[in-house]
Amino acid sequence: MKKILSALFNHQGAMGMAKVSREELLRDPRVIEEIKRHLWIESEKAGHDIGFDKAADDWIIKFSAGWVKHYMADKSYKSSSSKKAR
Repeated sequence: MKKILSALFNHQGAMGMAKVSREELLRDPRVIEEIKRHLWIESEKAGHDIGFDKAADDWIIKFSAGWVKHYMADKSYKSSSSKKAR
């Protein structure tokens, strides 16, 4: 199961962005806030605390590809354009 989840945690973003690992996502404070929000929503639905790890796995599978594409596309564009300028 861990290998399957690990494969799902790598995403190819817009403009040829490099893969983003689960660990890299979890170092971003914006991602942590999104997961906390997801944790609250999903815990309310379930009627009990589902736990951060389960919420993180669920959020990463369902929403991280779109998040990476939206929030990290500019980062990859800037890094690739700065390389061209050199």
